[in-house]
Amino acid sequence: QVQLVESGGGLVQAGGSLRLSCAASGRTFSSRAMGWFRQAPGKEREFVAAISGSGGTTYYADAVKGRFTISRDNAKNTVYLQMNSLKPEDTAVYYCAARNSYYSMSYYLREYDYWGQGTQVTVSS
Repeated sequence: QVQLVESGGGLVQAGGSLRLSCAASGRTFSSRAMGWFRQAPGKEREFVAAISGSGGTTYYADAVKGRFTISRDNAKNTVYLQMNSLKPEDTAVYYCAARNSYYSMSYYLREYDYWGQGTQVTVSS
């Protein structure tokens, strides 16, 4: 079982930056692909970014490419999402997710097995 706890959300003006963190429990963190998803009010949850267990490979949604960076520190069991040049349309609850060990990265929500509780990001115009 894996528990995920997100932090770092908040209110920021357009053009600003935030860094989200997701701390994971357990000793298998480095074997798990991790992802960030987001859900805006009235919309479905959508893929934002994913990273392989080693951290060597990453995927991004087109909407955030060039502005967001996903990274991980396996020694700290933590994955990060650095968000720069934030826009009002980035406003959402951001969720961290983990796949079962040794599965590859995915941008499909249904392929993630563990989820955090979410952290709110609000970008004002």
